[in-house]
Amino acid sequence: MRISELSAKSGVAIPTIKYYLRESLLHQGQQTAATRAEYDESHLRRLRLIRALLEVGKLPVASIKKVIAAVEDESLPVHEMLGTAHYALSPAVEPEPGEDWQIARDHVDRLIADLGWDIAPHAPTRDELAQTLVRMRQLGLHIDLAPYAEAAQKLVSEVEMDTVPFHGPRDAAVEALVLGTVLYGRAFDALRRMAQESESARRLSL
Repeated sequence: MRISELSAKSGVAIPTIKYYLRESLLHQGQQTAATRAEYDESHLRRLRLIRALLEVGKLPVASIKKVIAAVEDESLPVHEMLGTAHYALSPAVEPEPGEDWQIARDHVDRLIADLGWDIAPHAPTRDELAQTLVRMRQLGLHIDLAPYAEAAQKLVSEVEMDTVPFHGPRDAAVEALVLGTVLYGRAFDALRRMAQESESARRLSL
């Protein structure tokens, strides 16, 4: 297909596609003339991935480039490729000075060990959760994450990860992971707030 058809099928404007080509986010098409190239389904998949990372994941172009590089590195195992996308979605967290941070980080590490989860030592989610625990402790909130961890494990293992085509095109696997991580997360948060409203009504009804 020509770039005009690629634009029509993907919903991405031609100038934006050309920008992605210049930035090497999108691989070049098959050159058929000096000013003409042909594109295929792999370009459509890549554009879907870029849109997922940009519009749903809210990632900057620099982070998208890292994810695309992982997708294109066929020597990189699928688990590590997906990890690159996962880590890109995590907010940047700087360890905080003081005892509260170390207590929270030790809590996170023990929780992971107790659950038997295989989480890399450098995973940004360790610090992300530790930062949340610091705030909870400072505000005097009760901290018991075990029920939340169990619910997360069940949802991920029985629902979310079944949507990821691990053995399909690498672009499609990352796209599914990003969409699932962000959108299932939003849906779960909305459902939890609705459950809180319903339970409040039940407990306080006269």
